[in-house]
Amino acid sequence: MDLLKSVILAVILTGCIAMVVGSQGTSAGPMAIFAVKMAGHKAYWSWPVFFGGTGLAWSLMLLQR
Repeated sequence: MDLLKSVILAVILTGCIAMVVGSQGTSAGPMAIFAVKMAGHKAYWSWPVFFGGTGLAWSLMLLQR
């Protein structure tokens, strides 16, 4: 259950960071932010930030046990 909660938090973290950095027109190097078009709208996403955020949130939840 902790992993599912951490994935949800990572989605929120990735969405916020990718939206701010990606809207400035940069890929931010190692963060590898890219634009995705969905139903005529542009969204930004980054897999490295998502996996890093998932690991960070999961480890923090494990520490709280």
